Amino acid sequence: MTTFRDLGVSEALIEVLADKNIKAPTPIQQQAIPKILAGTDILGVAPTGTGKTLAYLLPILMQLDKERREAQAVVLAPTYELAMQITAEARDLSQKADLGIRVQGLIGGANIARQINKLKEKPQLVVGSAGRILELARKGKLKLTGVRFLVLDEFDRLLDDQNDMTTADVVKLLPQDRQALMFSATDPKKARERASFLGHPEHIEIEQSAEEIAACHHYFVTVPFREKIERVRKLTRSLPIERGLVFINRTFAAEQTLAKLRYEGIRAESLLGKDAKQSRQSAIAAIKGGRAQLLLSTDLAARGLDIPAVDYVINLDFPESAQVYQHRAGRTARAGHQGAVITLIDFKEAVKLEQLGKKLGIEFERLPRAAAPSTHQPAKQRGPRSARPTKGVKAVKPIREIKADKSAKGSHKKQYKKQ
Repeated sequence: MTTFRDLGVSEALIEVLADKNIKAPTPIQQQAIPKILAGTDILGVAPTGTGKTLAYLLPILMQLDKERREAQAVVLAPTYELAMQITAEARDLSQKADLGIRVQGLIGGANIARQINKLKEKPQLVVGSAGRILELARKGKLKLTGVRFLVLDEFDRLLDDQNDMTTADVVKLLPQDRQALMFSATDPKKARERASFLGHPEHIEIEQSAEEIAACHHYFVTVPFREKIERVRKLTRSLPIERGLVFINRTFAAEQTLAKLRYEGIRAESLLGKDAKQSRQSAIAAIKGGRAQLLLSTDLAARGLDIPAVDYVINLDFPESAQVYQHRAGRTARAGHQGAVITLIDFKEAVKLEQLGKKLGIEFERLPRAAAPSTHQPAKQRGPRSARPTKGVKAVKPIREIKADKSAKGSHKKQYKKQ
């Protein structure tokens, strides 16, 4: 078995990892760490929750010079919460391993005067949003001429239509010979093409094992659009949900959903883009600490967050792409645990779900009436990545039967028969 020592990780960092009960490197860490230490540009794609942050933090921290009082590494992240999570992890590793590396988070929306004051401490590693880092650099408060490492965490978001120009502007301020490291759970073609301005990184892709695929079960529930919030309430009451994530496409819809669920006595919190930062931090603490049963979120707000032991993901709104579904599903069935993704669909979305299943190689199954973790059944997988269903498990109604119901029964209303 490969160890962190085999990968060239320092003894001081190995001891810190052991204290965190991290004893063996994950596949993405096994492949990325030696290449980063060798100076190779990397584009790493691995499922959510597989240790991508440590895959770049460990080799970067080992190579920063504490005697040089200037920024030597820049990590860009698309959201406040992810940037703060990376900052906290890097700072913790540096302090506990006694590396002497200063780490500073630089996030848009935070007090810029306070950030400017913190930059007087000359941090070697800065983590933040592209917009704020660009602003501070243009003001002359953050010098980037000594940067040796650039990381794009969730690069597919940092290089999307909304963020790619700002990200490119930051890159233009960095030395040409800096090392570029990009990581995400998905790599859409457009993002990969846009990443070409960073050179020709070596592509590392880690696929889920058969065991990991089988641990995540993919269900659907048919329900009229206007009754989706009520169905979330019923699912929360009927299923043994300890820690669930509910995904919604629009912020205003999330606010409405949160209010209705709380009115019904559901312990729910929200992670909405326009919420105050303290409110979002409180919501994350509540779901991690077990004080909340559900956390409502948009896709961007939840990007990269480390929320352990999520047992259910509920798609109240249909995911906008296959990549979005992968990111959502990657929140559950982690670290050897079982998990389930439940997608609520109205009749119009049945065809979309079938198309999504074909694209991802998943045959979605109708949620059994008495679904529980011990009775979760793996969704059938197509192609070479398939994981066969457990023997003796009774199959549930597949998505294609929804369409058959329409012609057989002649009434749309019967499509929405309660589960």
